[in-house]
Amino acid sequence: MSFVGQIKTLLSRRGMSVTELSGLTGIARPNLSATLAGRHDARSNTLDALAAGLDAQWVLVPKEHLAAVRQVLAGKGTGPDLQAPSAVEMFLKGRQ
Repeated sequence: MSFVGQIKTLLSRRGMSVTELSGLTGIARPNLSATLAGRHDARSNTLDALAAGLDAQWVLVPKEHLAAVRQVLAGKGTGPDLQAPSAVEMFLKGRQ
């Protein structure tokens, strides 16, 4: 999904209108509408403002990790087991 598509999806999930997002970000509504319609490219500060207005953050994902990230975002994947001991903890425990 394109970045603009992700913004539109998140806008819908948040139940926000383009006008509301415009007010939160300080981006003029016509400019925001043009960006969302793909009529002009957004600068990084615009992307930062849109992410902040949607209580989100934009990130780059290496292609080799994209499938795993998509699974996690879809609720089908799992993240790391934060309760599992690390390799260092296992090593130190074995030395006791």
